[in-house]
Amino acid sequence: MRTPIVPVLLCGGSGTRLWPLSRKSYPKQFAALAGGRTLFQAAAERVSGAGFARPVVVTGSDFRFIVTEQLHEAGIEPGAVLIEPAGRNTAPAILAGALHAAARDPEALMLVCPSDHVVPDTAAFRAAVEAGTAAAEAGALVTFGIRPTRPETGYGWLELAALPPEGCLAPLPLTRFVEKPDRATATRMFEEGRYFWNAGIFLFRVRSMIEAFETHAPGLVDPVRRAVEGAAPDLGFLRLAPGPWSEAEEISIDYAVMERATNRAVVPFAGHWSDLGDWEAVRREIGPDGAGNALAGAATAIRCEGSLLRSEAPGLEVVGIGLRDIVAVAMPDAVLVAHRDCAQEVKEAVAAMKGKGAAQAECFPLDHRPWGWFETLVLGDRFRVKRILVKPGGVLSLQSHHHRAEHWIVVAGTARVTVDGEVRLVSENQSIYVPLGAVHRMENPGKVPMVLIEVQTGAYLGEDDIQRYEDAYARG
Repeated sequence: MRTPIVPVLLCGGSGTRLWPLSRKSYPKQFAALAGGRTLFQAAAERVSGAGFARPVVVTGSDFRFIVTEQLHEAGIEPGAVLIEPAGRNTAPAILAGALHAAARDPEALMLVCPSDHVVPDTAAFRAAVEAGTAAAEAGALVTFGIRPTRPETGYGWLELAALPPEGCLAPLPLTRFVEKPDRATATRMFEEGRYFWNAGIFLFRVRSMIEAFETHAPGLVDPVRRAVEGAAPDLGFLRLAPGPWSEAEEISIDYAVMERATNRAVVPFAGHWSDLGDWEAVRREIGPDGAGNALAGAATAIRCEGSLLRSEAPGLEVVGIGLRDIVAVAMPDAVLVAHRDCAQEVKEAVAAMKGKGAAQAECFPLDHRPWGWFETLVLGDRFRVKRILVKPGGVLSLQSHHHRAEHWIVVAGTARVTVDGEVRLVSENQSIYVPLGAVHRMENPGKVPMVLIEVQTGAYLGEDDIQRYEDAYARG
């Protein structure tokens, strides 16, 4: 009986081409871009169940509680959550996953998947994985090529040695990896038929991939191995050792290993797939109407053609009149308006905003925390108004502030509040004042989310004005 395949979900990246919905503080894999589930949840469900071990997730420290919360919502128990001290691209992340798995079974098969792709046909995906298992067990590094439907310039491509038969579902020789092409090259490759899109999905025996790193990228092996061996448990997570990790080169798996290896194969996949790499991909995924328009949220199109109109803010209506090939995405704090042909260039706008210090470049309107989230409703010169949601059982740290006082008004649920050692329950329509310097804590003892409005006043209102004394989530 075959040992279950170990899935490794790569869950980093900032997804800047889907700004303003995807940002550094809350990237696209955690959003429900094309359906009720988030992309991360859908990816985890795709590699769960019969034939698969519990998934290993490689992510950053800022996302660790989002990962576990979304897995819990999907009813999936992770095998491990490896915390990268810093993003180092896909090669170190995959090697860390392989070394972690090798400590348990170096002969196990490992399936590496990005967590932000759309693959709606799970049965077809699993059939493709099954088609590649024999080659992987024999030592091949198997990747998966998506049969192209258009001359796409936003993807890397794979060149096959020969034109594959229609409906082929078997490992085939891989000639080379092709960088994102220009339009003319993409058109030629699409018409030729020997080229497939590079999905960034890999299947291999753990020992085979470690040996490939030792052969083609030996400089990565020692620092990543020391980072894994020196990993420290932390509230159910496994933090890779930061010192050795910082010595690892920042490089993709394609450059480090796959382009140099000779024991590689590609399984063609004809099912639907998208990496949702830009807003044009999202428009196609939503399913345009007869005029080519795709609407999401509170959006209205009048005499528009080929446009995406999307509202991500409750109560904010997006209306397009006479638009042609336009992308318009509205968030509470930012609006994107662009021509569809410029969908790949949104990241340039993000870089420009970072250059002028705009918080919207990287910070999401909802600031997610392990206990819930908050959003700023009003920000003045010496005051700030927030809406705060605390999940059932959620508890904020015991803390104080040097520069601000706070006034809390509960609008839903009940809060248990501690101020300078005095504990009291605060219910809907009740409030409490937290003086400057007071040691305080808030928690939700109930079974429903608790919502309150917080009014801060003071000379400095930054989030770093926190002195923590106790924290259930072990944040520094």
